[in-house]
Amino acid sequence: MPENRFVGAAARNYDKGAADMFKPGILNPTVDCLAEMAENGPALEFAIGTGRVAIPLAERGLSVSGIELSADMLVEFRAKPGAAPITTVEGDMATTRIDGTFSLVYLVFNTITNLTTQAEQVACFENAARHLQPGGRFVIENLVPSIRRLPAGGMSVPFALSQDYVGIDEYTDLTHRQLFRSRHFSRRTDGCFVESGSPFRFVWPSELDLMARIAGMTLEHRWSDWSRAPFTGESTSAISVWRLRK
Repeated sequence: MPENRFVGAAARNYDKGAADMFKPGILNPTVDCLAEMAENGPALEFAIGTGRVAIPLAERGLSVSGIELSADMLVEFRAKPGAAPITTVEGDMATTRIDGTFSLVYLVFNTITNLTTQAEQVACFENAARHLQPGGRFVIENLVPSIRRLPAGGMSVPFALSQDYVGIDEYTDLTHRQLFRSRHFSRRTDGCFVESGSPFRFVWPSELDLMARIAGMTLEHRWSDWSRAPFTGESTSAISVWRLRK
């Protein structure tokens, strides 16, 4: 079972910390793309969180369900307008089953990296395949590891910098375990910074394709963003779409 890092204040403040992800320029293309990939069929979100994507997707008329590890995140989700029609189950997205089969299973905002072993990530693909209808799609949004930005001999790459916040990815294992830690430094009201952080396992698009193949899926599309810009060697993120073989 993965570590549940979204408890208490972390769950209550999640939407505030991810405020940029709720902006229409980011959220609307996400929901547009997923709605099209579902082809009017039922959709299942792994790690549904507070419903940033699931609620507007359900408002498009789709039947949406979700799996979420954190009970506290589900409390935040269920308090929102529009959450009532969405069925949710508390559990690990790599192993937990929910009733029904789906035309779309999706996992957004780099959340595959919350599973910190290759075995857990493979199990997540296998769990998606168990939930999919024949020909159904599994969609993942995930960052492309920024390893080539590492300075010679260095282990850290900054990803955000402002007067009140600094974010750094610190790579702790570049080889067999592929581990990194996101370190967040936030300014308090007294002017001092407080640090928080979480461990992740980075994964390349090619490795995700192999996981999909193990689970009986084949790659259909890969874009660099939800607006379907081409994926290139300079892309920092990947939207990958696999289909379960019929």
